[in-house]
Parts: sequence; C-alpha cells; structure tokens
Amino acid sequence: MAQQHLDPTDPRSRHAGAVPTGDVLAGYLRAQATEFLRALRLHRETGSGANGSEGSAEAARALRRSARRISAGLHTFQSLLDSDWCEAMRPELAWVSGTLAMEHAYTTRLERLLTALHRLSGSTALPGQTAGAVAAGRADAPAGTRADPAAGGRAAPAASVPQRAASRDAGLRNPPATAAAPERGNLTVGAAKAGALLDRQLTLARTRAHSTALQALGSSRFHAVADKVAVLASEVPLTRAAGSTDLRPLAAAAQGRLTDAVTALPLVTAGSPYNAAALVHGLSPDTVPHPQDAPWHQVRLLLRLHRYAREAVSGPKGNAVVDLRLLSAGRALNRHRDASEAAAAAAQAARTPRIAPATAYALGVLHADQRHEVEAARFAFQQCWQKETVRTS
Repeated sequence: MAQQHLDPTDPRSRHAGAVPTGDVLAGYLRAQATEFLRALRLHRETGSGANGSEGSAEAARALRRSARRISAGLHTFQSLLDSDWCEAMRPELAWVSGTLAMEHAYTTRLERLLTALHRLSGSTALPGQTAGAVAAGRADAPAGTRADPAAGGRAAPAASVPQRAASRDAGLRNPPATAAAPERGNLTVGAAKAGALLDRQLTLARTRAHSTALQALGSSRFHAVADKVAVLASEVPLTRAAGSTDLRPLAAAAQGRLTDAVTALPLVTAGSPYNAAALVHGLSPDTVPHPQDAPWHQVRLLLRLHRYAREAVSGPKGNAVVDLRLLSAGRALNRHRDASEAAAAAAQAARTPRIAPATAYALGVLHADQRHEVEAARFAFQQCWQKETVRTS
C-alpha cells in the first residue's frame, strides 16, 4: 500500500508528530554548539594568518552561522532558558558574529562598488585595476601625445585640429554603435580615480577588520565564549517547565513580530521611482545613515529570527519545510543591506578632501546607482511578501 504524505505547504505537516517542547530546543542548541566547536577547530587547522586559506574563510562563515543561530534561539525561547545565562551569552555571541563578519563585508562591498563603476563607465576593465596604468600613461606621455586608456596607457599621437573636426563631423553623421555619451565620457574620466580611492579605503578597512578578527579569536573574551559554547554542547540550561512547554507559540510570536514590522513598512511606495532627496542627504556633511533604511534592516533581522525559530521547532535534524518565499524575501533584504552600505561607502569617499571634481562626480553617480539598487531590493521584497500574503490569506 502506498504511503500517504501530507502536503508540504500544509502547516499541519510541519508538526505531524509529537509536540515540540524544550527537549527539542535543547537538541537544536546542542547541535549548533557542536557546529560552532567544529568550525573553530577547522579554523585553527586551516590557518588564520594574513594569507588564510579558503578553508579558513569557510570556517569563519560557519562560526558566524552557528553563533547567529544560538543567539537567535536564546532570544526567541528565552522564557524556557535560564534568564541570567541568556542575558550574558547573547551579547557575546553577537560580538563574535559581528567581528567575524566585517572582513567579508568589506570584501564584498569593494567588489560591488568596482563592478558598478565598471558597468556605469563602460570601461573594458575594473576602474580600480586601470587607475594606475592610466595615470602612469598620462604622466609619461611626451608633448604632442596623449595616453590612450583603450591602448593600455600607451602614448598615442594627438590629432590635429582639422583632423579632430573631421572626426567629430563624421561621428555626428554616422555615430558608431558603441559610442559613449558625453556624460559617460565624463564618468569614465573620474571612474578610474574613484575606483582607486575606494580600493584604497576599503582595502585598508578590510585589513584592519582582518587584524581585529585575529585579535578577537585569540583573546580571553573569545576563549570564555568558546568555553560556554562547549558546555552548551552537552548541557542546556532549561527551566523546569521547559520539558512540557510547546515551542510553537513562541515561534509564532517571532513570526508575529516580523509581520508587525513589515506592516509598518511603506510597501505601497516601495516600487516608486528613486527620490533625488536621498542623494542630497547621502552627500551632505551629515554622516548619519539614511533614515529610511533602519526599518528595513530591522525587518531583515526579524526575518532571520523567524527562519531560525522554524529551524529550532523542527529539531536538530533539520526537518523544517523550506519556504522558498522566505528565502527570496531574505535575499532581497540582504541585497537591500549591501546596496545601502555600498551607497554609504561611496558617499563617504566623496567627502574625501581635495579630490578632483571628476572623481567626486563619479562617486556621486555611483551613490545614486546604489540607492537605485536599494529601491529595487525594496520592490523585490514587496512583490515577494505580497505574493506570500495572497497565498496565505
């Protein structure tokens, strides 16, 4: 006889067995603590120097993942755990996760900004990679010649005035398909220096973040956290009532907080055109983050708590039904965060004293482009969330 399976989209199929109680939570926390210790051992074995291997980077990511999940479990199900222990443990886990995340954040931010500059300027290589060659070509070019970026910085003879006029007239009559607009040409001039400036600033920040992470992993503070996680891998400080308490109402409360936060977002205007006032604010002397971004960042954190609560309720074996809509919404909010932080980095670089006007112009265009990406991410989240609401209503 064929077995009858519940529909995976039916909420009843998620908990068709026994009611998940504190014992399930304890198993989940022990599993995450074990993953933390395994990642820590792998990080030490693969090396953590300035030229750490890919295995070391993957171990750091695994450390962050397990630390976030343990912290989320302590936050959502704190009423079932020792309160004092949770209050002391959560900030330490947040410190570990945040410290290890900074180097990766600066790396991806630099890559994102250089890729955007490459796309906006229409250059044949990333701006940060060609800045030195172009600058060298201009400095070494003799009189009567110019440095041709398309030729790799080699000196090319300057055309005479009649020749330039004839070329201009021919271009107006028969414009080539790949001809750049004057604005694109102005952007290309400053893109190389803008890319070099961003590369210098973010590479320095990444190097400092790497050193900070190494110091943190060798500190007594981190060793104290690792010792507590090692104890958690074998003994979870549950309350007496945890063994008979259903986890699902606490997980539903986490979902309710997410729903309330999303309701407060301006989803109706999430797909509206980019507001130029945001660019004015971003390039102003005020370095405070954009005020519209904070509620979206909060929703991203609440969505993560909701996902981790679903994992905890499913138990350490990870039998939770994968909700593709939640994954899509999470990706949209991660994209929102990355674009917002990239825009802030471009605005910060534009405040560098004594930069050339063309460089400032390129950074301004880059900032506007990333704010457009912010709006696009909000629109993507809006579409995903509204689709989820329609299906569940």
